[in-house]
Amino acid sequence: MGIGAGIAEEFAAQGATVFLLDRQEELCEQRAAAIREAGGNARAFRADVTKPREVAAAVEEILARHGRLDVVVNNAGIYPRRLFADMTESEWDEVHDVNLKSLFHVTKLVLPPMIARRSGKIINISSVTFFKGMAKLTHYVAAKGGMIGFTRALAREVGEHNIHVNCITPGAIRTEGEAVHADPAAIAEIQSRQCLNRRLLPADIAGPCVFLASSLSDGMTGQTLNVDGGLILY
Repeated sequence: MGIGAGIAEEFAAQGATVFLLDRQEELCEQRAAAIREAGGNARAFRADVTKPREVAAAVEEILARHGRLDVVVNNAGIYPRRLFADMTESEWDEVHDVNLKSLFHVTKLVLPPMIARRSGKIINISSVTFFKGMAKLTHYVAAKGGMIGFTRALAREVGEHNIHVNCITPGAIRTEGEAVHADPAAIAEIQSRQCLNRRLLPADIAGPCVFLASSLSDGMTGQTLNVDGGLILY
């Protein structure tokens, strides 16, 4: 399970109606079906967040059917590893299009109805690598740092409309994608440097995400919550 799926499951478990957007249509529908089978309310939309027309179509349908969007979680991310010296411009652009520019596309579409209702929570999922740095991920770390800057600046602009914009920086989370991209030895080494000597799971990110979406965080905006098992302390 990925971070996005874990967040969606927890929101549904808390009674929210969940809309999942993913460019992998079959996987997205599987996640939505699993939520429904567990008693939750979820619907899948095939949408590539780097393509504003696809995002717009999904947002328009959601608003037409349900009339409102209370919470938006920007979680799209890819992290192909490459030494900066060997990195091509197209590789740099792809990571920034998915990890950072997607915030522009999605947020531009969801802000107007939130402003009209004078209510909304926007939660951006960045990465602890912005604070730590990481070799072979210069493009990824730069984009994730941009998400934190985006969060702070947008919070300044939309606070007057009672819209909250916050960020979470996960550490090393055990996901399906990790099994494909990560070196087990590197993961073990990261865990050894955490204060909490266990693997972090998508649920560890989902809980703070629900907190930021709830009224319990109404006094917070422009903030970044670090959820990394204490890795950043070393």
